[in-house]
Amino acid sequence: MIPEFQDHFEPPLERYPTVSFVIPAHNESAYLVKTLEKLHQSAAALRLHYEVIVVDDASTDDTSAIARANGARPIRVNLRNIGAVRNAGAKEARYTCLFFIDADTLLPEKTLKQSLDALCNGAAGGGAHVVIDRIEDVAWTKLMLYYLVRLVWQTIGGWAAGCFMYCHRDLFEHFGGFDEEYFAAEELFFSRSVKAHGPFKIVRNPVVTSSRKFHSFTTAELIRFVFLPLFSPQGRFRSKLGLEVLYEHDR
Repeated sequence: MIPEFQDHFEPPLERYPTVSFVIPAHNESAYLVKTLEKLHQSAAALRLHYEVIVVDDASTDDTSAIARANGARPIRVNLRNIGAVRNAGAKEARYTCLFFIDADTLLPEKTLKQSLDALCNGAAGGGAHVVIDRIEDVAWTKLMLYYLVRLVWQTIGGWAAGCFMYCHRDLFEHFGGFDEEYFAAEELFFSRSVKAHGPFKIVRNPVVTSSRKFHSFTTAELIRFVFLPLFSPQGRFRSKLGLEVLYEHDR
């Protein structure tokens, strides 16, 4: 375990820029340790000069203490808006590239390497394919929904999944970061903004995210979350109504 939060420095490989990892977190004590351990492992293997910022959004558990004890810098906010939380972390970031990772998502070394290679080879930003941890425990109806969403979201739309996004910091600041008027679909708006300024790369090697939403919500609730916004005006995302799957995952 890495002690109190710090900059993490090994003599860097010349090909890679410095990286700020931003992790939004609300009551994430059950997942954060593994996420941070894997992140440090992957970054150290690539000899990155990096920092990890955990944006603790109104947690009532020991999320901040866990972040601090595992080599991350915790920032306390009370926003309950995922785009605003990510922006708060980006404002504290000091390094060249921004990587946004969810607190229940593991970033393998190969995925991180492919993403950094993309940035070094001219990509403005991007994301990664996603696999679900413990997917064998998920009901088949929910799996069909997941694969449909992945087909529409990444294969057809070419948008990054919200659990893992990256871009150059100066570009992020140029287009103003995540739109804080919206409570969901921030990855869609992020993807569009990055694409407007350069190549967008979804790397083939995946990140691994938890299956907790599949276990916590019914198929009907998940369908409502996925499809209702698709058939509603864009302003639909300006309310939390119908977005309980995102903002009430404590249950």
